[in-house]
Amino acid sequence: MGPPTPSPSGERTSRWRWLWILPRLAFVLFVGGVALLLWMSDRTDKEERRATLISDILWLEQNLRFHLTRNEELLGRIDSAHTASPAAFESFARTVFGFESGLRQLIWLGPDGTVLLAHPTTMDPSLVGDAEEAIPSRQAFLLARSLAKPVYSKPYPYFTNDWQFEVHVPVSREGRIVGVTVGVYRIRDLLSDSVPWWLAERYRISVIGDSGKVLGSRSKVESAVTEEGYQVSFDPPGWGLALHAVPYHAPRPLASIALSASLVILALIVLWSLWILRRHVLRRQAVEEQLRQEHAFRKAMEDSLDTGMRARNMEGEIIYVNPAFCRMVGFSAAELIGRRPPMPYWADDHLDETRSIHDRILAGKGPEEGFELKLKRGNGEVIDVLIHEAPLIDAHGQQSGWMGSMVDITERKLAEERARRQQERLQSTARLVAMGEMASSIAHELNQPLAAISSYCTGAANLLRNQAAATEIVPALDKAVAQAQRAGQVIRRIYGLARHGENRLERVHLAAHIDAALGLMEADIRQKGIRVTLDLAPQAIVEGDPVLLEQALLNLLRNAVESMRDTAPDQRKINIVLSCTDGYVVLTVADRGCGIDAGVADKLFDPLFTTKAEGMGMGLAICRSVVENHRGRLSFEANPGGGTVFRILLPMSPE
Repeated sequence: MGPPTPSPSGERTSRWRWLWILPRLAFVLFVGGVALLLWMSDRTDKEERRATLISDILWLEQNLRFHLTRNEELLGRIDSAHTASPAAFESFARTVFGFESGLRQLIWLGPDGTVLLAHPTTMDPSLVGDAEEAIPSRQAFLLARSLAKPVYSKPYPYFTNDWQFEVHVPVSREGRIVGVTVGVYRIRDLLSDSVPWWLAERYRISVIGDSGKVLGSRSKVESAVTEEGYQVSFDPPGWGLALHAVPYHAPRPLASIALSASLVILALIVLWSLWILRRHVLRRQAVEEQLRQEHAFRKAMEDSLDTGMRARNMEGEIIYVNPAFCRMVGFSAAELIGRRPPMPYWADDHLDETRSIHDRILAGKGPEEGFELKLKRGNGEVIDVLIHEAPLIDAHGQQSGWMGSMVDITERKLAEERARRQQERLQSTARLVAMGEMASSIAHELNQPLAAISSYCTGAANLLRNQAAATEIVPALDKAVAQAQRAGQVIRRIYGLARHGENRLERVHLAAHIDAALGLMEADIRQKGIRVTLDLAPQAIVEGDPVLLEQALLNLLRNAVESMRDTAPDQRKINIVLSCTDGYVVLTVADRGCGIDAGVADKLFDPLFTTKAEGMGMGLAICRSVVENHRGRLSFEANPGGGTVFRILLPMSPE
């Protein structure tokens, strides 16, 4: 056996699963990419700011070093003219201060460290704060004189918030130290003179001691600082001093904010689009699944139908046929779809009629109630079909063609023809039986008037022989004439029955034919002592064959009379009611006879079934056939007072 073939439903499920996973994966990757981009952008920005910070602080450190080195050179250039008098020294000091050197005081020390000159004048040491030694620093003086190069002192506080330090520059002449120039730097003023404004706006510049204490700072912007910073050694002056720069918390650039906001909004739009897409996909999947089920259901239903279905577009081209239609006409769907008139299943002898109906349908003038047509199978057999056409409406409510349903009525037509012939034969048989039964009744009826005529004529002849008066003879002759007229009526009935050999429909007054049927049964009714009550509506008129209807009435009356054979004489009664209601004529014949057994009720109207020894079993069968042939109904029920009630329902004749 080979590997199992995956089912279409499994493939569709797998495809839908991937179609659902891919958007999610794409969204996750997109969000990850956006987050990574933002993170990298922020990181790059931080790195750039960090690099800028380091570059700026290194530049500042070099700038301060340059200022301090330049000041060392300036202080080392002092000569005897500058130290000759306080005024000259003051002039030299002002010249040095004018270079924005950051120096706040100059002191000229002798070779032994004695203060000889100062500008400004040396301040009271009590204002300096907690200095560990005298001002200027003796330790720095001795070290500078011994090393013969500039030496910086430790920083020391000046008042409360200011710190300062000194630079001792030894001055030599002819290889001998003649004095030491001391420059006093105030850290805050040094930063103010050396740190440019643009740098102060970016960072808070501080000088930090070896203990981490801020000795002085430079800033022009009052703003919060970040936690990030950079620190470099401040040497000279050394002694553990360091330059520390901390960037201010600056707002992010508008372009960066706009980019981030755009990315976030784009991510939200993608998420919303994905959610909308998910809803759309789920709905589409549900609709497609429902459509597949509906299509499978409709196809199964159409395939199981015996009714042929055919769809045509507005040009008459066949666009769809179901299997039943193909079986009906004997052509395959491939042979029919796409065909235009004339169709291969049109009957050759009815081409003009079929073409005319086809054109009327396409023009929208076809029969609304359906129409019958003859078609030809693929094997040449001609069939009768019943076709109903309806407009084919598309999804936009526009007519796109015509949908026709076709039913093969060939068997029904044959059955109707057989039923018609059978009905004709049954009616012919019924008429023959009726003629036989009526002939028997008429013979019985003619016997009485003929005997009466013979008797009356004999009496009249005797009276004439005896030369009786005319007043005695005329009554006997009148009675003979009446009996002759009665016999003539019987003969006319026989003539009418013989003359109406074919069915003839006419307006029939049932009341008159009831009287006629009672007249035929008069002898039996009188002989058996049966009372007959009549309630006849004169407007009870139907359309039909008067002979057959009268025969049906005669059969019902005969059955009623014969059913009371064993009934007590005082109970023998027939009640006949003829009425009209809701467009129908209702005739009821109720007797007080023996009734109908429940065991034979179902067979009562079957031909050749009888409960009488001398009966043929055709009377009630003929009655029902006659009534149903007149679009009526014959039924029976038990009479509450005993016996049976037969009821005939016939449509009234139109005016």
